[in-house]
Amino acid sequence: MGIPPGSHTLGPDNARLTVQTTKAGAASKAGHNLRMEVGSWQATVSNADGAQPQITLTADSRSLRVLEGTGGIKGLTEDDKENISQTIDDEVLKGCPIEFRSTKVVPDGDQLQVQGELELAGRRNPVSFSLQPDGEGRIAGSAIVKQSDWGMKPYSALFGTLKVGDEVTVVIDATLPSA
Repeated sequence: MGIPPGSHTLGPDNARLTVQTTKAGAASKAGHNLRMEVGSWQATVSNADGAQPQITLTADSRSLRVLEGTGGIKGLTEDDKENISQTIDDEVLKGCPIEFRSTKVVPDGDQLQVQGELELAGRRNPVSFSLQPDGEGRIAGSAIVKQSDWGMKPYSALFGTLKVGDEVTVVIDATLPSA
């Protein structure tokens, strides 16, 4: 299975791009594992005859919104969610552009192995992940991004006893529209 032929545009209207964080540190019981949605992004998946498939993605880092927080002592209120989103914008991502460009997309059994470069926090580093196409236009996958690889210090509070884990999982679930 692979990517259907043609050029396909993805975004919030026909796909979901989420970010998942974990909690860490001595006071991690008080914190939450977060699931956030990227509200403003666009990806292009191209598969021309005879050419290697290409994937590009741009995302507005200021568009992350907390969907849920699990595992904390108390549930997150809507104000808590808004404050977390604001902190991510002000102190973690600082409005930096997020861009991904594939350098290689190869079939591997029923998956696609994707290699490329991710620009985050002003740095560009290699990243690789698997995508699972279902043969009918749906494609899903996830990538692990280690914040420190991009020079980012994971957010912490309470004198460092409550932290966001260094590894963040980025998940995409999409149905490729017709070319």
